[in-house]
Amino acid sequence: MNYIEVDLQVELDFAEILMAELGDISYESFVETDQGLLAYVQEELFSEDLLGEIVNRYSEMTDITISWKVIERKNWNAEWENSYTPIEVGDQIRIRATFHEPDPTFTYDLLIQPKMSFGTGHHETTWLVMNEQLSLPHQNIAVMDVGCGTGILAVLAHKLGAIDLLAFDIDEWAVENTIENFAMNALPDASKVIKGTIADVDAALKFGGILANINRNILLDEIPRYVAHLLPGGWLVTSGFYEYDREDIENCGKENGLKVVRTNIRNQWATVVFEKI
Repeated sequence: MNYIEVDLQVELDFAEILMAELGDISYESFVETDQGLLAYVQEELFSEDLLGEIVNRYSEMTDITISWKVIERKNWNAEWENSYTPIEVGDQIRIRATFHEPDPTFTYDLLIQPKMSFGTGHHETTWLVMNEQLSLPHQNIAVMDVGCGTGILAVLAHKLGAIDLLAFDIDEWAVENTIENFAMNALPDASKVIKGTIADVDAALKFGGILANINRNILLDEIPRYVAHLLPGGWLVTSGFYEYDREDIENCGKENGLKVVRTNIRNQWATVVFEKI
């Protein structure tokens, strides 16, 4: 599977806004540059028309120059591996590739095979969710990782005591990567990784915790489905949206039988933790 790299040259003040807009039309990863922003989307999901609509919307407020190119899977993979650096979440979690040495000062050592899958730890929302996981009960519960990317959130859930893991993603590459990362981190053989969406999860399955680091629109659409899979007293961590979308996410949760436990912000990105009443 190839990706499209879109190079947006724009004032840095608009980069954050454009990331949110592009995230709503299936863009997965972003890199801020001195000139603006690089954005990545699966080739089959790329729409010149949708991109043009967003650019036109903001071109009245600022100058925007765009170009794009195809990034072949093998080329992106090599670039990703060469540039990957370990990530630390507080003083407890360290995410590293196999070519990095372990650091025994961290409680949780997470191995990852870096590929073009969202969730390597470098994005603010991955950091936010993992930071919240440290404060949530995981011992002996089932956890579902929605839109798993690398599966790193499920890996941390296992290390925190979860005994039954289900992860899924619509991207075949992400599914393959999650399976690899589960194996490297010695997750139980019963752990499941599937290609699909929440609609493909057996309706009878119940979880003590659900991790949903996706985007605003998908969360607003799917939170009712998450609640149906959540045990009473279970927790739901949501992220992948900006601070200004937090109220919408909170209201959606409340309307579907959840109470807000806490929220957190990091560089304008937000997370909301819910509990099922």
